[in-house]
Amino acid sequence: MKVRLAAYLRNWISLVGATIALISLFMIVFLFVVTVFLGKGGVYLGLVTYILLPGIMISGLILIPAGMAVQARKERKLRRIEEPGWPRVDLNNPKHRNAFFAFSAFTSLFLLMSAVGSYKAFHYTETVQFCGRLCHTVMKPEYTAYQRSPHAKVVCVECHVGPGAGWYVRSKLSGLYQVYATLANAYPRPIPTPIKSLRPAREVCEQCHWPQKFYAYKLRLESHYLPDEKNTRWDIQLIMKIGAKHPALGLKEGIHWHINPNVKIEYIATDKQREEIPWVRYTDLKTKKSVVYQDKDNPLDPGQISKLEIRTMDCMDCHNRPSHDFQSPSKFINTAMTAGKIPSNLPYLKSVALDLCAKEYPSTGVALKSIRDGIRGYYQKNYPEIFAKKKALINKAIAGLQGFYSYNIFPEMKVRWSVHPNNLGHLESKGCFRCHNGTHMSDKGRVISRDCNLCHTIIAQGRPGKMDEAPVDGALEFKHPVDIDEEWKESFCSDCHTGLNP
Repeated sequence: MKVRLAAYLRNWISLVGATIALISLFMIVFLFVVTVFLGKGGVYLGLVTYILLPGIMISGLILIPAGMAVQARKERKLRRIEEPGWPRVDLNNPKHRNAFFAFSAFTSLFLLMSAVGSYKAFHYTETVQFCGRLCHTVMKPEYTAYQRSPHAKVVCVECHVGPGAGWYVRSKLSGLYQVYATLANAYPRPIPTPIKSLRPAREVCEQCHWPQKFYAYKLRLESHYLPDEKNTRWDIQLIMKIGAKHPALGLKEGIHWHINPNVKIEYIATDKQREEIPWVRYTDLKTKKSVVYQDKDNPLDPGQISKLEIRTMDCMDCHNRPSHDFQSPSKFINTAMTAGKIPSNLPYLKSVALDLCAKEYPSTGVALKSIRDGIRGYYQKNYPEIFAKKKALINKAIAGLQGFYSYNIFPEMKVRWSVHPNNLGHLESKGCFRCHNGTHMSDKGRVISRDCNLCHTIIAQGRPGKMDEAPVDGALEFKHPVDIDEEWKESFCSDCHTGLNP
């Protein structure tokens, strides 16, 4: 049987496919030169160059043999050719030889370009721009928070995928549904925290944060501003007991004792966000002895325990917002005032700002306009002299609050501090008090302590210039900035501190 490839190519399907493939190839080469050699481009140009155009080119290449097959079928029906058999390639035949070498050269070039393109596509899909900016509206909250986090120089996939091909494939397969959800506008608002689908923290976090790198005590300074006329500042200085007092003692005590390699802490949560923890088990891995603590106010029976997941505590159980922390208005206003981004010498500014941030708006644009109009209107009505003489200060307050609001609250995606609680601490969410609430008790009466001095000691507190200071190696009892008697000892901080108060 003679090979009649040239004759089979003479059909509209193959010609259209060849045209599509050649145009796509030319555009890929052109855009590749633009991005690599001229340094131009962006997240969408990369999408077109390494994913969209190669897909179109392959579709065009597929049309070529498809058209040839259709043409051959037509000719067989018209009895123009004999029944097909295995094709024969005779290199002694100049036509066959030329066709063979042309096909081989094109195939080699195509494979080389495919290898380079696949490599570039792989790295493109691993970039921060691809993860954070491609689906602009959907991922804007996470991308914005990430840029201002301690991990801003860590590529997204380092944490969300980690090393190894297995989790890479798994992440790309899950990404297919995310693409569909975005195109179909079927994604949830807000995007839920992927607690169950996250890779175990010790396989990812410990690539950088080695647990045997012991940390000793750390000084922490915080400034709070009360929602009164003077925006009264209240400072507190704490010694955080991250590890032992001396780093040579390792993880024998302190906050990071929970990941001591000689102990194992397990727990059962009864909600998806792991905010309710009624059951805890401590195991000494050296002696193999275990102690189970149950919340006496909400104990689990054996049947419930057998059905629920028993999870081993790791980094993410406390550091659950390491790169995507959405701060509450109270916290980001305190930060902005301390940094001088929002002036603290405008009367009642903290109170006005909290009230404006507490409202739910349909969009960021509406929120920013409401902040501007709300601050201007308040001072124009209540402090006309200040409004007339200190417009620059008022404008600074507006710009500062609008900026910090835009970094932390996203109305379009319904993202705010309350939907993604931060478990690092216990002021505005239960955090530590999920277990250290004083009600988790063993069969023998042992209790998981609620003593604040287990994790930190207060060495100074009060108004600047009038600070109460602890003696050397001593500690102060917490003093609430507003007199609430002993109520702070009987309830959790988060019962009152919702993110909309000091």
